[in-house]
Amino acid sequence: MTETTRPVPGKVERLAPGLRRVLAPNPSPMTLHGTNTFLIGEGRVAVIDPGPASAAHLDAILAALSPGETISHILVTHSHLDHSPLARPLAERTGAPVLAHGDSTAGRSAAMTALAARATVGGGEGVDTGFAPDETLADGAEIEGDGWTLTALWTPGHFGNHLSFAWEDAIFCGDLVMGWSSSLVSPPDGDMGDYMASLARLKAAGAGILHPAHGAPVTNPSRRIADLAAHRRRRESQILAALDAGPLTPADLARRIYTETPPALLPAAERNVLAHLIDLTSRKHVHAVPHPTPEAHFLKL
Repeated sequence: MTETTRPVPGKVERLAPGLRRVLAPNPSPMTLHGTNTFLIGEGRVAVIDPGPASAAHLDAILAALSPGETISHILVTHSHLDHSPLARPLAERTGAPVLAHGDSTAGRSAAMTALAARATVGGGEGVDTGFAPDETLADGAEIEGDGWTLTALWTPGHFGNHLSFAWEDAIFCGDLVMGWSSSLVSPPDGDMGDYMASLARLKAAGAGILHPAHGAPVTNPSRRIADLAAHRRRRESQILAALDAGPLTPADLARRIYTETPPALLPAAERNVLAHLIDLTSRKHVHAVPHPTPEAHFLKL
């Protein structure tokens, strides 16, 4: 699940017949080496996750095409700023439509809709608030091209409008599953209950390989998904144990639980804690005073 050599931004890598990858030049603690942009098929090809607003990456995607090839579809797993902003410039250059589950509020759960209305919730990875696809994809929708078919799987949790795309024995899973790190679940865009359900759905799909949007392919999906689910259950247990001492805020809990996390990453840890707390509230394990927000005190029931 790790790269044998560090990938080079802009370089075309052929991962399998009919599958090319081009790395965007946006490395960070949240994206590892950068965003993986995938090209599916030959001739008239699909692009999955065009990536951040980068003229250099736009040129690299177009340069990855062989003579005579065109882009027929632009697919977006979700509308974080490292995935979707280049979709519109690429569409303008190629004439291909942008397809996604919906805008940046699509697929948001009722609990997260209430949270967004009740409080200003910052943090997270940066939302592409202006994202608007040309066509929306329902769960199970099929997209067909020259010799290829992709099936859209609605897999919310990391983001409400998150899609994965099944292709042959592979699934392009966006930020739902990565080999190098667990995913950030940051309310109101992220939802821990949805995330756990999406992990279970992805495991049940039985793909032979997962292609995440960051990092190397995941070659043992069942084991990796089981590890990620177990990691979340351990975090939940840690939160409940810490609340034995009395009511605490998400920030208090993050400092107590993420003791080995660099200070710069503690805000992201706090987002994950809040996601767990909102899920635990919905399941009647904890209670928030006065409401489930980043500033609330949570107590164990």
